[in-house]
Parts: sequence; structure tokens; C-alpha cells
Amino acid sequence: MAFVVIGSGVAGLRAAIELLNSGAEVWLFTKEQLTTSNTQRAQGGIAVVLNENDSIERHIDDTLRAGGGLCRKEAVEILANEGPQRILELIEWGATFDKDSSGKLAFTREAAHSTNRILHASGDATGKEIEKTLVEKLFKYDRIKIFEHRMLTRFIAKDNRCYGAEFLNLISGRKESVNADAIILATGGYGAIFKNSTNPKVTTGDGIAAAFLAGAVLEDMEFIQFHPTALKMENAPSFLISESLRGEGAVLKNDAGERFMENYHPMGELAPRDVVARSIVFEMRKRFIDRVYLDATHLGEKHLINRFPTIYNECRRYGIEISKQPIPVAPAAHYTMGGVKTDVNGRTTIEGLFAAGEVACNGVHGANRLASNSLLEGLVFGRRAAIAACSYTPPKSVPAKERACIEATYPTLDRMLDLKERIWERLGVIRSMDKLKEMYEYAAWLFVRFNKEFCSRELITLRNMALIALVIAKSALARKGSIGAHYCIDTPHPCVDPQHTTITLSDIGELL
Repeated sequence: MAFVVIGSGVAGLRAAIELLNSGAEVWLFTKEQLTTSNTQRAQGGIAVVLNENDSIERHIDDTLRAGGGLCRKEAVEILANEGPQRILELIEWGATFDKDSSGKLAFTREAAHSTNRILHASGDATGKEIEKTLVEKLFKYDRIKIFEHRMLTRFIAKDNRCYGAEFLNLISGRKESVNADAIILATGGYGAIFKNSTNPKVTTGDGIAAAFLAGAVLEDMEFIQFHPTALKMENAPSFLISESLRGEGAVLKNDAGERFMENYHPMGELAPRDVVARSIVFEMRKRFIDRVYLDATHLGEKHLINRFPTIYNECRRYGIEISKQPIPVAPAAHYTMGGVKTDVNGRTTIEGLFAAGEVACNGVHGANRLASNSLLEGLVFGRRAAIAACSYTPPKSVPAKERACIEATYPTLDRMLDLKERIWERLGVIRSMDKLKEMYEYAAWLFVRFNKEFCSRELITLRNMALIALVIAKSALARKGSIGAHYCIDTPHPCVDPQHTTITLSDIGELL
């Protein structure tokens, strides 16, 4: 059997390995290089129950609590129960996690966790270590073919079945099609459509857009997790300042040097991420400032260098000595809980198309992801999606038809920057009904204008960004209360009996 995996983050790599273990041939497609993904950027760590003072039940409870009543308990139980085996497996494959002075695995704590259960590697380079381990394992097989610089443009689907996929070769500029027995989608989320984002530029929701246009159901698209602390400096990227820094004692201060989080939540800096992000925005608005400060100076230079070398060196690159001065920070789009609706085995609503990781919505995160559950989700559900794909019986393949490609030139850069700005202002940390409506109308107009068979990466990206923005806005407008990562000033009251929001092609039929 031959399978296609699209995406090279933790979920895609783990899925590919499982497929190869079954004896299958695997073609792995990735938008840029094999190691270009959010996985590589993950600093804080990976949540897992391997600490003798922890329990599966506590991990489940913490995840459900953070999810605001919208987690699917079955998915959460699978995550917590299967997680330890996935980590022990990684260690067996060569992953090295940090240890304490006694030689045991070292655990730290992050917001909304009831105990220390976050494993980390090289201080704050956990994602890099996991990715390196998975890539090295992948290259031990000879039935893997890797295609870099391929941008997913559409799925080849008919009668609610998926037979293959079409890509834009970003080197040649030509469209390429491939058929497969089954496809596992693992292209990540859509955080990069926001002006301020910790994501790499490639995460513009391409996989979600392609699945949706092929007829897949999307779920909970309004839930975007804004990381409270990203570096906020002119001429510097929104570099992630890990929550682990707060977990180990760093505190938030305003421009007057005053701690303020205890004014907003009894857990202070360790309140759930959505609470901390909103609190920072409220504080900035109250004081007419565009950043606050994360003070870790009291933790000492030696500890900061040893425990947070990536953060220490990146801040130093921009003139911030974090052992001597506080770090200027502000919220940035970080993780997307919504995506292609799947069951706990990665099955989407299109036969033959499976999804795992941030591109998927299986309900494990609910309305607000518990810190450091994302890498674990990729490992657990990437493997499960592969197992389900292996059991799928494909019908006779439908040959891909060559389609005319429109060669066109538009001034897309200014348009894209303007769209990112609008998305940030209208779909950001704090929303309003009027701005949500404005966003939907503008994104709908833009989508209609650019929903054509272009052979330009920029134009396809602009179309996808507009589509994702209008779907987020439509989903947010449908929710008549605030919950988790969705906060609307016009409906600040909690949702009563919260339900998942779903959206299909028929919901935007007038735009097609």
C-alpha cells in the first residue's frame, strides 16, 4: 500500500513512522524543508505522566478544566493514557530529556497544571530534540520518499472520498498531482495569518482550507490560543518566551514596575493562558501601553543560562540581558484549537482523508489547550491516524485531471500585510460583534476575488488566509457567550451548555 503524509511536524513524522512500521510505502510532502514546522519552535516541553507524584487522573482533570467544558473526554483519556508509552518510545529511539541531580527525569510546571509534569530537553529546546529523534528514526526506513517545497493546493476528491492531492512545486512553479491509498493531513494550524504570531510563516491554514474546499467539516475554528508572552520589540520577531519561565518564578509587571496579574486572577502568572493573555491586554489598554514586562532577574544568571539557553541567547541578540533586565512582552497568536473535525482515530468526514496534530480538531483541547499538551497530541494521535489509515480499504483510484493554471501578477504583499493587520484587530485576544462582522464581510470579498486556479504561492496563500479568516469570524459570531480562548466584549458572560461549532461548505454557499 502507498500512503501520502502531508506535513513534517511531530504528528506527520510520527504518522509516517507508524505507516512504515506496517510495511507501507510512504510519500511525505512538506511546504518548505523537512524541519520547518512549529514542532522545532516548541520550547517549554511536553506534558506526560511519568512523575511518581503525578497520576493519569490528574492529567485528565487538568486538561478538562483548561478546556472550558468543550473537551471530548474520550480524546483526553486517550492522550493521558497513551502519552507515557509514546515518550518512553522516544527515549528508546534516542531522545534525551533533561534530568535532575539524582539522574531522574526533571519535570517543571506550567499554567493550569496541578503538579510538575512537563518534560523538557536542553532547557528550552524540547521540540528540536523530539523532531531530531523522529527524523533520525524516519531515515532508518528505505520505503520513505520526501518531497520538500510542495504546497498543498487541493485534494482530489469525488463523492465524499479522497483519492489524492495536488501540490504547487515551489521550485518549478508547476502543479503536481499524486494518488494514494489514503492521506494523512498534518499541516499544522493557522497562527501565521495573524500580524503578531509565534508561528513560522508557513502556517497559513493551507491544509484546513484544502480539506474544507473538498467538503470536510471544520470544528471550533474560533478558538485561537494567544500566548501571553512573546518578545515585543521593534525590528524583532514575536519570539516565544516560554510559559516555563513563569512556571519557575518569573513575574509580569507593567510599565511602572508593578505586578498586576493578581488583580485579575488568584493564580496570578500561572492562570490559564487565555486569562493571562486577556489580562495583559486589559492592563495595556488601561495604561495606554503596547507591552508589559516579564521579570526573571531574581532567578539568577546561571540558572537562566542553563535552563533557558534559547530564550537567553535570543533576547541577548536583541540587547536584552534577562538576568539583569525584564523582557518586554505582549500576546501573540500561538496555537489553534480548531481545525478539520476528526474522531479519535484521525478520521475526517471525507473517506480516505485522515488528520492529526494542530490541523485537526478531535476535541482533546476543547476551548483552551492545556500548556504542553500539543507535542503529546501529535505523537499520540499521529500514530492513531496511521493505524486507522492502514485499516482503510481504498476504492479504485480516480485519476487526477490536469487543470488550467492562471498566471497572474497582483501586488499581494501589501494586501497580505493589510489582511494580517485586520485579522489581528478583529479576531484577536478581545473581540466584538461589530468587528467580527466587518472581518467576515471583508474576508468573504477577498476570498471570492482570489478563489481561482492560480500558480502563485502568494495568491494561493492570500486565498487561504481569507478563507480561514471568514470561517473564524463566522464561527465566532455563532457563539453567544465567551469561553476559553474566545472572548467577546459584547457577550462576556460564560456560555451556558457550550456546544462545538461546525462549519461546512453549505454554510458559505453564496461565496462559491
